[in-house]
Amino acid sequence: MSLNAILKIFLPKDRVFYNLFENVAEVLVKMGEKVKEIVNEPNYENRAKLIKDIEDLEHINDDLTHNIFTELGKNFITPFDREDIHALASSLDDIADYMYASMKKINFYHVNPDDIGIKKFGDLIASGTIQVHKAVTELRNMKDMRKITDALVAINSIENQGDDIFDMSIERLFASEPDAKEVIKKREIYQVMEIVTDKCEDAANVIESIIIKYA
Repeated sequence: MSLNAILKIFLPKDRVFYNLFENVAEVLVKMGEKVKEIVNEPNYENRAKLIKDIEDLEHINDDLTHNIFTELGKNFITPFDREDIHALASSLDDIADYMYASMKKINFYHVNPDDIGIKKFGDLIASGTIQVHKAVTELRNMKDMRKITDALVAINSIENQGDDIFDMSIERLFASEPDAKEVIKKREIYQVMEIVTDKCEDAANVIESIIIKYA
């Protein structure tokens, strides 16, 4: 069998991981857009519809992540270390999970999202998913390292901003909210939204590890 014939057998299986990761990243961007819509929607019923949309996207992401793990189990050739593939898939899945969890809590707790902390987190999360998408998309070729590193730096900055927004929001919450129940509910929402930015940074750290090994 010629070398070209061998390559034709293996390369499509190798590329399937890039396709799946890019699909996951695209879903994350769509979820980030929904997060911004939800935190800016004053009507409970309209928010419920948007939260259902983000739930559906989270299920799509679960299926894609499952496909990555399935391909990992049956393919001998992978584009980078199997451990890195598993870590990246898991970290991207965590971003989706926590995005959905944070939005679900807004209506579950009947919290009015017209809150500066929640809105700022919504903007940050949407930005984080865009930067994750940029970094993941560039993994296929690793030709433009500047694009990847710029995205990773931006994700790190977003995580730092998330920490600052959390502290600011908690300080404002305790200073201005007289209802203890509201304090508890909003604090939990802040926490979960801040975790989303942490999970974006986790994904960035995996991508950084990959490019150090293979770029």
